[in-house]
Amino acid sequence: MATAVPPAASRIAVVTGASSGIGAATARRLAEAGYRVVLTARRKDRIEALAEEITAAGHQATAYPLDVTDRAAVDEFATAFKTVGVLVNNAGGALGADPVATGDPDQWRTMYETNVLGTLNLTQALLPKLDAGGDGTVVVVSSTAGHATYEGGAGYVAAKHGAHVLAETLRLEIVGRPVRVIEIAPGMVRTDEFALTRFGGDTEKAAKVYQGVAEPLTADDVADTIAWAVTRPPHVNIDLLVVRPRAQASNTKVHREP
Repeated sequence: MATAVPPAASRIAVVTGASSGIGAATARRLAEAGYRVVLTARRKDRIEALAEEITAAGHQATAYPLDVTDRAAVDEFATAFKTVGVLVNNAGGALGADPVATGDPDQWRTMYETNVLGTLNLTQALLPKLDAGGDGTVVVVSSTAGHATYEGGAGYVAAKHGAHVLAETLRLEIVGRPVRVIEIAPGMVRTDEFALTRFGGDTEKAAKVYQGVAEPLTADDVADTIAWAVTRPPHVNIDLLVVRPRAQASNTKVHREP
């Protein structure tokens, strides 16, 4: 099926967490689909290099260093736009895999602030711009962790449940306005940094997450899903799309080759 071309009033797409993984892949896909992408993340060098790559490929991209948990900085960022077509709330991540009894409160706080409050900050700041364009889309990249629990994941699960509820509630609250709310919930995705960050740089623990799984999802798989949902006709809202590799039936049921 051909990708729908976004209307002229909706050509700016803001992608958070665009320095690597799903965010970077999504920025590339939306640029290919005709959007002028604005790349945000804390790592200035990464997003500037990606903006150069996208521009060299004949598309339009701008890098803007931003910490989504800094509300004053987010509000300042929002003043740069009159209208925005798409906001992809992708910044997030997991820290640790300890049980509730011994979990690190600082890690829980960081995950909540990034996954939930970061999404809240960008959504609140840009919602008037999305509304003004007459055809806006808010994407929340949550996780299957936002829909089911698993041992050792309570902090991340709680944060992603928060992101899921934010998306679901926002959709109820703004129905009738020209803004869609889409939630994409990926399962097992193998990227360069997700598991490594979760386990504090421990490569052995990170590798075990994907051990025996021949084909976990890639960042490009999720980006393709996001781009497909965003480029549906304006009256079509993909409320929730759960995407997993074939080998994963649930958060705790994964087929692993010996």
